Amino acid sequence: MTYVVTDNCIKCKYTDCVEVCPVDCFYEGENFLVIHPDECIDCGVCEPECPAEAIKPDTEPGLDKWLKINTEYATIWPNITVKKEPLPEAKDMDGETGKFEKYFSEKPGSGD
Repeated sequence: MTYVVTDNCIKCKYTDCVEVCPVDCFYEGENFLVIHPDECIDCGVCEPECPAEAIKPDTEPGLDKWLKINTEYATIWPNITVKKEPLPEAKDMDGETGKFEKYFSEKPGSGD
């Protein structure tokens, strides 16, 4: 099992999760975070820290797409280990549906 970041992180990008991760397995895109599944130790401390409730265990049904996305982008985006300010539109975007199709960016973030 691993944890994955899902749709609701897009255009919010809260980084509370990054700050508590004991193994630094988060990677930063322009408007989204991902978890590297081979680095995640399944401790679960990140899940309750996400204000957008975008982190889920991959054992929940229907998360195969998100496991693939997290795996792919964790290998090309920079590592992030320090909490940053969320995106300015985070509160307005929290809970919007279809964010991947509308807003996902493949561009990397700045990392640490």
